[in-house]
Amino acid sequence: MRFIALSLLFLSMLSIIVACGDSEEPQKEKEIPLEKLISQYPDSAELYVRRGRIGMEKRDFKQALSDGATAFRLDSTNAEVELFYADVINNNPLRSVEDVYVAQRHYESLLKKDDKNTDILVSLASTYSQQQDFDKAFTYINSALRIDPRYRDAYILKGSIYRVLGKTELMKSSYETAVQQDPEFHEAYIMLGVIYQQEKNPICIQYFETASALLPGNPEALYSLAYAKQHFGQEEEAREMYREMVKDTSDYYASQAYFQLGHFKQFYDGSLDSAMYFYNKAIYVEPRYTEAHHNLGMCYDKKGDKTKALQSFGKALKYNPDFTLSKMYADSIRFL
Repeated sequence: MRFIALSLLFLSMLSIIVACGDSEEPQKEKEIPLEKLISQYPDSAELYVRRGRIGMEKRDFKQALSDGATAFRLDSTNAEVELFYADVINNNPLRSVEDVYVAQRHYESLLKKDDKNTDILVSLASTYSQQQDFDKAFTYINSALRIDPRYRDAYILKGSIYRVLGKTELMKSSYETAVQQDPEFHEAYIMLGVIYQQEKNPICIQYFETASALLPGNPEALYSLAYAKQHFGQEEEAREMYREMVKDTSDYYASQAYFQLGHFKQFYDGSLDSAMYFYNKAIYVEPRYTEAHHNLGMCYDKKGDKTKALQSFGKALKYNPDFTLSKMYADSIRFL
């Protein structure tokens, strides 16, 4: 999967030739595990970049950030290293405003050396988009499209900007164009599915199904499909998908699936004990899951345990002070 405004480094696989002694069998190539390579060559910036890219694919940004910083420290003059370092900073979900400025400065530096690089142009545009400077963002996007009118990620970023601006038709048009440029780009199908789901259009299921078919086992596509089915009359299929997801998926989507199973038990089946079991499982996987703490509080209240209910609402507000539902619910039962 390629992150929007990112350029993946397809680094060569390092290998060794295994000697076969006196055997007449042809020599075979054996890939050395990446961790072992890094241990053997701790000063190789390219190896850290390679591991960091894998971390980004897995959304392990803690590892990716560490590898990016290490690689940049080892070889700050290498353009590929600097690009990765900027990419991981720019795409970290927990990035700060200052982080975006840091990434922007790196992209501007790289662009001076390679002003026809569409990856850098769109990545730089993304930093301006995050700063709400959409005019500047479109300037760089359009520069990239003049170089390559079929550049998929330029249309993706345009769609993202139109989404922020509330221009739904232009947003859909941009994502559809991205799919035309790359019919196997499953992320665009997910984005289109989200748009149609927000419009309460069941056609979203088809987009999520296409995304899942393009990349079997992708947790984001699977969760999106299950969630759409849950809200468009295919509840039993959704439940089954959630049950499968908690068996083998990333922590983030496992916690989401546990939460939805709890939601089913609470609001569809009226089984508070089962709902609480699933909410606690979601919290175990993701302790900062605000909505799970809130719904757990609701269950405690329905069971008559106001003390534990208030404790759960308190945890929800601890992790998200702006979560007004917990504040309102807690206030409504505190003085009863």
